This record gives sequence, C-alpha cells and structure tokens, in this order.
Amino acid sequence: SGYLGDHAAAILAGRHGLELPPDITTDCAPLASLTQAVLQAAPHTAVLRDPTRGGVAAVLNEIAEASGVGILIDEDAVPVRDAVRGVCDILGFDPLYLANEGKCIAFVPEDEADAALAAMKSDPHGKDAVILGETTDKAPGQVGLRTTIGGIRIVDMPVGNLVPRIC
Repeated sequence: SGYLGDHAAAILAGRHGLELPPDITTDCAPLASLTQAVLQAAPHTAVLRDPTRGGVAAVLNEIAEASGVGILIDEDAVPVRDAVRGVCDILGFDPLYLANEGKCIAFVPEDEADAALAAMKSDPHGKDAVILGETTDKAPGQVGLRTTIGGIRIVDMPVGNLVPRIC
C-alpha cells in the first residue's frame, strides 16, 4: 500500500545518528478504512497482511509456503524512497526486509487487481500503492525478485531481527 521501509529506516537512522529528510518518519497508520475499501473493491481477496516484522520478504515467504504457490515480484515496481535506500546502502540492509508499521499487502485475483489498487490509492494511507508482482505455479513455496537486468533473485525468509522490537 505504499513505500517500504520508512518505519525501520527512521528507527535505524535515529539509532545510528543518521539524518533523514523530514518526510521520512515512521509510517504508523490505521488501515481499517483502506482494508475495508480493498475488500469492497475486490471481494475475492485471498489475503491481507501487514509487513511489520521481517518486512515484505517475510510476509511473501509465509504466504508462498502456506499456499504452495510461487511469488514473483518486480524489482522496478518495489516502492522505496531514495533516502530509505540510502540508509539501506549505508547499513547493508535490503528494503524488502525492513519493518513497516502502516502498510498492507493484498493478494487479490488478477481480474480484481486494478479495482483493489484504485481503492488503495483513494485512501490517504494507500496513495502510493503499487502492484508488486504475481503468484505463479512455478517454484511453489518460493519468492523470486525479477531484477532490473532480467534475472531472478530468490528472496529468502529473513533470519533474525533487523530492528529489535521497539513497540
């Protein structure tokens, strides 16, 4: 439902004395109205999840394993602010693994995806939402990232905690 890693980047920057632009703060937000809008627009929604602990990588891996489908996301579609990417570069993190506090991941049928996306974008907390990728019958239980140069990188389940529990 929007940019990834803002919450974790804000916490990491604070802990490591890094200055961020003022628009990078925790993304903590209530998502009740956004999720209700998605469910109305896409009544056959299969899953709604928050990518808090372990970020998008953990959520996608859990869903791929539980459902027995492969998930393929497009690197070019992953929304990450430049400042968050900079924090990741400095500290050696991947934005897909960063915690988010006010985001939602939705798995909807392909024929309802545009309606679900429009519903998210109509909510202030989803205005930067994108379609990240798709499920596939190839590589069941795994998550892949289609890179900008055309390869596919496996996105593993995170190990350990990138940011210790703070709330």
